[in-house]
Amino acid sequence: MKKLLIITTNYGGCECGEPECNCIQNTGVYLEEFAVPFLVFEKSDVEMTIASPHGGLSPVDENSISCSNPDEWDKCIKILRNTRRLREVKYEDFDGVYFPGGHGPMFDLAENKEVAKVVEYFFNSGKLVSAICHGPAGLVSAKREDGKSILAGKRVTSFTNKEEEIVKLTELVPFLLETRLKELGAEFIEGKPWAEHVVVDGHIITGQNQNSALLLAEKILEFFNR
Repeated sequence: MKKLLIITTNYGGCECGEPECNCIQNTGVYLEEFAVPFLVFEKSDVEMTIASPHGGLSPVDENSISCSNPDEWDKCIKILRNTRRLREVKYEDFDGVYFPGGHGPMFDLAENKEVAKVVEYFFNSGKLVSAICHGPAGLVSAKREDGKSILAGKRVTSFTNKEEEIVKLTELVPFLLETRLKELGAEFIEGKPWAEHVVVDGHIITGQNQNSALLLAEKILEFFNR
């Protein structure tokens, strides 16, 4: 049985209360990007631990909750209400790490030193490093043993600048993820907006958006079953 560490955000949006605040008011985990892989892994006997920097609530982006969502996603919302605190997880015991998206990771995971330390362990050990949509924000501070970004020279994807423009959040995010990945030396592979698109480069697996969640989960299982 493979063990997968899923790291989620604690950021749910700006709470300043200012009526004209130029910030994202509601965000968090995009439910589909957590629920679809979770249910695939559960059926494949992958042992999962859900953790976040502070533990406890990992907010779900309200925009990803709909009456049309499958009923089985409801249990995923409950699971995200009580995550483990990352520093209390023995991450060395896991075979891989996965970061779901939603805009939340852009605000807390990107600059978190503990997250970077965990990602560096998985990368430098040749274990699975995977993320989807804005989840690759959790990878941007991690470095190789030689001090370079773990993404330098790697083929990756994420939520694109074009998609950010479409949802009209370009000016509200702390940085554009596609641009940051390129600045770190990654070879960014872009699919069409909202298209299913996953990039595999060795033990790094990344997906572009929520519509890529199922394919990404399948690619992770292929990696585990090699």
